[in-house]
Amino acid sequence: MNDFLQYAKTKLKSDWRLILIYCLVYPLWGLGMNWFGTSLEIARFTYWWQIITCYILYMVPISLLLRNLPFHMQYAYGLVAMGFLEFGGYALETSHAYPNNLMDQFFGERTFALAMALFFALYFPAGNWLVGKIYHTLLKK
Repeated sequence: MNDFLQYAKTKLKSDWRLILIYCLVYPLWGLGMNWFGTSLEIARFTYWWQIITCYILYMVPISLLLRNLPFHMQYAYGLVAMGFLEFGGYALETSHAYPNNLMDQFFGERTFALAMALFFALYFPAGNWLVGKIYHTLLKK
């Protein structure tokens, strides 16, 4: 446990500009995905502020912990993190899945949360790549 805490401490103590970029990119991404899910009647957040709690308070720290790991490790750990988030969101009814949505029709209604977790786990490697590109482009010396 001490090893993990040391690892987490070093990863979370990042350049404030990097964290700022995460905190700008992720909620914009979240707003876009919530709009997309609502427009296509797939799923949506019940409350607007969930963009902040999910995308900034939950996903940014996890992204910081996972950055610089290989893609497959970011995806695997991200899948665990998103599994808990998706399960909690639908169990607590803070996320709303539209009945008979496109994913239900394609995969079946009992696999909806799993399909969402499998998809959204890609956020971690993709988000780390995107934020890294923005960070290095803006802060080239």
